[in-house]
Amino acid sequence: MANIKSAKDRIKTAKRDLLKNVSVKTKIKTYLKNAESAISGKSADVKALVSKAVKVIDTAVSQGVLHKNTASRKKSRLMKKAKK
Repeated sequence: MANIKSAKDRIKTAKRDLLKNVSVKTKIKTYLKNAESAISGKSADVKALVSKAVKVIDTAVSQGVLHKNTASRKKSRLMKKAKK
């Protein structure tokens, strides 16, 4: 356990950041799964679901949760599936 006050604060900050990051990553996975299931099911609202997934991914990049290259890769794979 940390003895220094700043180290104790960093532990709290790290825990808070971890919870936020896990929550955002879970949200991304959910939107990607919804979009992919709509693509495979040939649903009518594929375009809307794909654009929402892309928006969530871009938001995660701006929040610092995902690296821009990771986001680009996820979006690229989703678009590739959508075009088939």
